[in-house]
Amino acid sequence: MTRDEIKALVRTVPDFPAKGILFGDVTTLIRDGKGFAACIAQLAHLAEAAGADVIAGIEARGFIFGAAVAAHLRVGFVPVRKPGKLPVRTVGVDYALEYGRDRLEIDPSAITKGTRVVILDDLIATGGTALAAAELLRGAGACVDHALFVIDLPELHGAEQLRSAGVIVQALMDFPGH
Repeated sequence: MTRDEIKALVRTVPDFPAKGILFGDVTTLIRDGKGFAACIAQLAHLAEAAGADVIAGIEARGFIFGAAVAAHLRVGFVPVRKPGKLPVRTVGVDYALEYGRDRLEIDPSAITKGTRVVILDDLIATGGTALAAAELLRGAGACVDHALFVIDLPELHGAEQLRSAGVIVQALMDFPGH
């Protein structure tokens, strides 16, 4: 399947989660077996070219795509979680949201110093969460210089934010709007 064919499987939902936002809903892509498999194969190709030892998926939809890519490549998967979700001691990083703050955490034993980690999530918007994930993983000793996304919203400049932090950003598709 081509990227355009995969893109056609993503549903756009207007005014979600707030008025004026066009939400790229990947659940329609995930439920299409051939489309999802093609998406994972293309992401896996990019992750392999980046030299991934481990895929780090950001909660929640990053778990779906990231775990599938990791299994496809037969490499490890590290979940980047919201607070209080891991049953062991964690390391975390707080980061700013548009209207407040949030936190991401990992199990520090999941990262060996120098491990090449590729961050994977379904969507890059403003880049705040992905930047926080990169900071967290780097702080744990990982080499993080690639991040992959199914969708980029270029008007929100998140990819630019990541690039300015030394992270190569690749997305399978982009959509206009917020």
